[in-house]
Amino acid sequence: MTAVTLRQSIRFATAADGVRIAYATSGSGPPLVKIGTWMSHLEFDLGSPVWGHLLSWLAQRFTLLRYDQRGNGLSDWNVADLSFQAWVRDLATVIDASGQDRVALLGLSQGAPVAIAYAVRYPERVSHLILHGGYARGRRRRGADAAPESLDAAVIQLIEHGWGGDDASFRQFFTSQFVPDGTPEQHRWFNELERVSASPGNAARLLRQMYDIDVTADLAAVTCPTLVLHASGDLRVPFGEGRLLAGAISHARFVPLDSRNHLMLEHEAAWRRWTEEVAWFMEVREEMPTVDPARLATLTPRERELLELIAQGRDNAQIGALLGLSDKTVRNHITSIFAKLEVENRPQAIVLARSAGLGTN
Repeated sequence: MTAVTLRQSIRFATAADGVRIAYATSGSGPPLVKIGTWMSHLEFDLGSPVWGHLLSWLAQRFTLLRYDQRGNGLSDWNVADLSFQAWVRDLATVIDASGQDRVALLGLSQGAPVAIAYAVRYPERVSHLILHGGYARGRRRRGADAAPESLDAAVIQLIEHGWGGDDASFRQFFTSQFVPDGTPEQHRWFNELERVSASPGNAARLLRQMYDIDVTADLAAVTCPTLVLHASGDLRVPFGEGRLLAGAISHARFVPLDSRNHLMLEHEAAWRRWTEEVAWFMEVREEMPTVDPARLATLTPRERELLELIAQGRDNAQIGALLGLSDKTVRNHITSIFAKLEVENRPQAIVLARSAGLGTN
């Protein structure tokens, strides 16, 4: 698992109601803001075996701005207002404090509706919108698909009584929804994050607010380029919520990911697909030597066929299914393609292929 060695600078911005919001800046490149969510801690997150690879990957390509939501992490915990509108105002406060005029927004899960609301309110400040595992409607706003109120009440009680204690079994309920295929180490870390990121009372208050979020009326007003990614087997936020986002936001690109995890883990093929899609969407070119396009001519017809599918963002399993090839055969072809093109990884191969006009079908 990726060890995070980010050098970050932590500062505080003060919201209009006096709440201090902790934010951190790291990396270099185009500015990208990771929206604060209900389980975060700017310092504790640096040692994360769950999303350390995400933070590292982002900081290598962007000026990464992260912040702890009010009531969480290093931001003020004792606050009167934990409303959704306060979350949107806090995002504006942090962006203003950072001195950035225009930023890309990364909304993971609960961060997605906050990003959407901000992008509609301040369209001139947002260059790109990346939404992963997100939703426009909280659990109580999903009509026939809404969870029973009795279940929601039971979950709130579970948080109030078990969130801050030494017995991690209470928190394991949530961990199993966020990263069901995580390792024991990843589960232990996530259980501890829940304990250190917020008090039981704040966690329950925040979850109640999330249940009632509804930004569906804002979706048609989003004007910036938008990328929506969602795991097909997501146990935390239904896949259909991602489809709703992509269907209602004009010209949004939708990327289904083959995973059950709400958060992409480093060992998953879905994580590689995620990085490829985000890199291309953000026009972040991986460092690579100048490649003579004539190398494409050295590929066999079958290899060129595979390269076309790679450029389209297909993973190995999808390529094998489309071409009737075994996983081993696909891997062997890809190894040969990379050698002939003199690239080291999939993102580099995608950049080269798309610059040659492949992957547009």
